[in-house]
Amino acid sequence: MWSIALPGFGQFLNGKYFKGAVLLILEFLINVQANFNQIILLSFHGEIGEAIKQANYQWLMFYPCLYFFSMWDAVKDAGGGKDSNSYLPYVFTAFFVTVGLTFSSNLTIFGMVLGPVWLPMLFVFPGVIIGLIVKKSLNKTF
Repeated sequence: MWSIALPGFGQFLNGKYFKGAVLLILEFLINVQANFNQIILLSFHGEIGEAIKQANYQWLMFYPCLYFFSMWDAVKDAGGGKDSNSYLPYVFTAFFVTVGLTFSSNLTIFGMVLGPVWLPMLFVFPGVIIGLIVKKSLNKTF
């Protein structure tokens, strides 16, 4: 659960200090380069157009993979996810969030552009669901 708060924290909790430090440094680097905190603030204030202008998408595209890898790795190191396909929900979610981020500046839902925070967050749900379905299907097959 600590990796949800900040990538790398789950690794620190598991005693993987080097890995945690690397993930935390990467999180700060991507966060600063993508202007992510400003984007979040603007999005929460409803200033989606300004959030889109402030976003550095070339850096922001790295964040979903870092975030969900950090969560999966912390769960794996803590002894969770014993089956060989436990990574699938994380992979599919990272993929869907990245796709959501790709279309976040021009995809409209209910006549609104949701921007680089809200649309990727909505794409978490289909990513988790499809990842769990694929994982369950593969576990039944093998």
